[in-house]
Amino acid sequence: MLVSMPLAACSDDSRLVIHSEGGEHAFTVEVVDTAESRAQGLMYVQELAPDAGMLFDFKEERPVSFWMRNTFIPLDMLFIGSDGMVRNIHVNARPHDETSIPSDGPVQYVLEIPGGRSVELGIAAGDRVEHDRIRPAQ
Repeated sequence: MLVSMPLAACSDDSRLVIHSEGGEHAFTVEVVDTAESRAQGLMYVQELAPDAGMLFDFKEERPVSFWMRNTFIPLDMLFIGSDGMVRNIHVNARPHDETSIPSDGPVQYVLEIPGGRSVELGIAAGDRVEHDRIRPAQ
C-alpha cells in the first residue's frame, strides 16, 4: 500500500542556520506563526540552550516590536527580512523590561536566541539566515 505524505512532513522546521563571516551557526528553533503563539513567545521560559531559539514568522514584511514582559532570560533578537537577510539585532534584551524593542523597518521574521550569543558568534546585520520557511533572494 502506498501512503502519500504531505510535502511539509519532509521539511525540518526546527533547523535554522545563520551564515556569517565567522562561519555557519546552527540552531534548533521552535517556530511560532499565530497571533497567540507569537504573543506567548518565550515568556516564562527559565533557560534556553546556547544553540536553541524561537523563530517568529509574521507571514509578511511589516514593522514589528517586542518587549520582555514575563520573560526570565536575556535574549538577542535578530530582525530578519523575507529574503533571509538580518536587518538589525538587539543584543541582551533585559528580562521583564517592558520597553518596546522595534525592528528598524519592515521584517517578516524575528529570531530570539540566548542573550549575548550573536556577539559571541560574530553574527551581524547583513548575515543570511537559512530555514525551510525563508525563501532567499535570487
